[in-house]
Amino acid sequence: MDKALLIDGIAELIGDARHVATGALSPIPAAAAMLAKRRNRVARVSVLGSRRMSPFTDGGRELFDCAAQGRIDVFFLSGAQIDGEANINLVSIGDYKRPTVRFSGSFGSAYLYMLIPRVILFRPEHNLRTLVKKVDSVSAPGSSPPNAYRPGGPAALITGRCLFDWNKDKRRFFLRSVHPGETSASVRAATGFDYDEEAFTPFTRVPDRQTRQLIRAVIKEDIAESYPRFAAEYEG
Repeated sequence: MDKALLIDGIAELIGDARHVATGALSPIPAAAAMLAKRRNRVARVSVLGSRRMSPFTDGGRELFDCAAQGRIDVFFLSGAQIDGEANINLVSIGDYKRPTVRFSGSFGSAYLYMLIPRVILFRPEHNLRTLVKKVDSVSAPGSSPPNAYRPGGPAALITGRCLFDWNKDKRRFFLRSVHPGETSASVRAATGFDYDEEAFTPFTRVPDRQTRQLIRAVIKEDIAESYPRFAAEYEG
């Protein structure tokens, strides 16, 4: 997996934003947010749990307050399972009462999914086990009924194989690009849900040498406090 490609790709997805926040266990999204800031496209980055890169003194509670006030533009969510309706599962696999696997739980994912305008879904592992036709449990729904107040929702899904855009009107993913080494056919074979695509799908942009050097020399130092192991092992 080309981590620099994912970091650069997510930074492009962030675009221009006042405030980007990342939760725990998100080193690649956090690095992407810092890269977007270094490119002067983001005014503020908050990494939950960081002492140096977070203004929050009360953790998740203040993050939720900011989201409710419309003061976070971009956030990141993942899940053990993600389906074609952009639902995510952070609860369990199998029957809910007798699961084969139980996870740590959804925390505030449903709340943040409803409120933050651009939620980028991120899942490095891309296979039939992770990208499924229908999640076993819905921790956070990708869409809501028309009469529901929902300023937030999914914008895209990036994986170790490709990049999907989210079509809000159709409630379906669209294959925007495949990463080098992949094809439309290999992505289709590894994906459990249906999605739209054009006759020709381009490759995801590969970061140039300058971007790779910036990530290797600067960005990984930016996130070393929160993700020391990731920074130590990152080679770029």
